[in-house]
Amino acid sequence: MTEEWERLIKQMKNGSVRALARLVSRVENRVPGWMDAMKRVYPDTGRARLIGITGSPGSGKSTLTNGITRKLVCAGLKVGIIAVDPTSPFSGGALLGDRIRMGAVSGLDDVFIRSMATRGALGGLNQCARDVAKIMDAFGKDFILIETVGVGQDEVEVVKTADLVLVICVPGQGDGIQALKAGIMEIADIFVVNKADREGAEQVVIDIQTMLELDADQSAPRPPIMKTVANKGEGVPELLAAIFDLLQSRDRRAGRQEARIREELIGLVEKEIAALVRKKWEKDGALDRAVQQVLNHEKDPYSIVEETLVPLASYLNGR
Repeated sequence: MTEEWERLIKQMKNGSVRALARLVSRVENRVPGWMDAMKRVYPDTGRARLIGITGSPGSGKSTLTNGITRKLVCAGLKVGIIAVDPTSPFSGGALLGDRIRMGAVSGLDDVFIRSMATRGALGGLNQCARDVAKIMDAFGKDFILIETVGVGQDEVEVVKTADLVLVICVPGQGDGIQALKAGIMEIADIFVVNKADREGAEQVVIDIQTMLELDADQSAPRPPIMKTVANKGEGVPELLAAIFDLLQSRDRRAGRQEARIREELIGLVEKEIAALVRKKWEKDGALDRAVQQVLNHEKDPYSIVEETLVPLASYLNGR
């Protein structure tokens, strides 16, 4: 590990917000040495609680995140926020929309906000976001709020990172119960009907209750349904109380941690194998040759991938 990495990690652990931001940027951009840096950071992780906040666009996720953050800070807790934005089609970076909407809390002491690009990851959440959460954890954040892009069904990926997931619903968007069928139903630990002062809020609650009653596993505890008006702060204290109640369940937290570690190990292996293959292909020109073979209908992509992975498969099978 270079002196630059060592210096940033030391300064970050001593409480430097500037070092935290630089360390996050370097890890997110996969600057050489990032994995050694994460190895050094990892022993100081495991204390922060991770809350996933997801829902359709326009449901008020950022406003609710602001409200939750304010209450946590008022309680003397340190908060990190990861706002996962759509990737810019031009620069590949985050569009930063959520960070702008979170300006109300960005200036608070003990709040650190990081906007990240989805980079095409399912659910708007990639391995980089997991790493950033760990760095915030090591920095001393008590809670890390991960607000994801409203991409519908793929958003189930957030459950693999968070200890607890809030699914935000809102009346008046015309999606109603249909939105709940899109793969989001299974990941909710708490349903939040935001903008509950609007007409149709009670119908959204009824729709959620109906879907929960149709669940095949009737013995499982049902997620609570909370109502909030985030822009007025209404219902936010009650929501926080429900969050703390669920987090106090050790068995629930342990089970979620096991699933998260399992998925993270698989995800890291997949990413690193893909990176190694890409590096080798680009180094010896195999990628360009493969592209031309597919274009000329000399080979299909599946055969090329299979041939590429034969040595790895043989190694893993002990042959």
